[in-house]
Amino acid sequence: MTTAMQVSPRTAVIPVHAMWGAAAGLAGGVGMGVWMSVSRPVMDTAMITMVAGLLGSANAFAGWLIHLSIAVFAGVGFGVALGQFAQRLAPAAVLGLVYGALWWALGALWIMPANMGMPVFDWNDVTASSLGAHLVFGLIAGAVFAAVARAAGGAAGGAAGEAIGRS
Repeated sequence: MTTAMQVSPRTAVIPVHAMWGAAAGLAGGVGMGVWMSVSRPVMDTAMITMVAGLLGSANAFAGWLIHLSIAVFAGVGFGVALGQFAQRLAPAAVLGLVYGALWWALGALWIMPANMGMPVFDWNDVTASSLGAHLVFGLIAGAVFAAVARAAGGAAGGAAGEAIGRS
């Protein structure tokens, strides 16, 4: 006995949006990483080395690897959760800014300080600078997602997107 599984066009587009989101997250992560490499809100310490502290390191290269891994993960989440709404530049940019602010609250205000034994949800020079960095991430990620979606217009994702519009 065989079982057939039917995949809706809405479900079929998720891997495409995840892939576009990964690319967008990487681009946003590079922009944010540059900000974090030059921003030194505490004792002349670059924010990117603070990220390395998540794994007990103070090495900027380790900070970049950790940061870009998180950025790709966040980008995939953006693509899967919001990709269908981020096909045009203006909505993608707004959604990206909101998504960046959400990751700031989740990552910079809660997860990172909790893992490093610091107070969570504390407003200070680091979290203030980090807000700007996360907004840069979101803006770039949203814009890149929309650009990739537009460029792929007739590709697999475009065909799936058209099928969604018909359903």
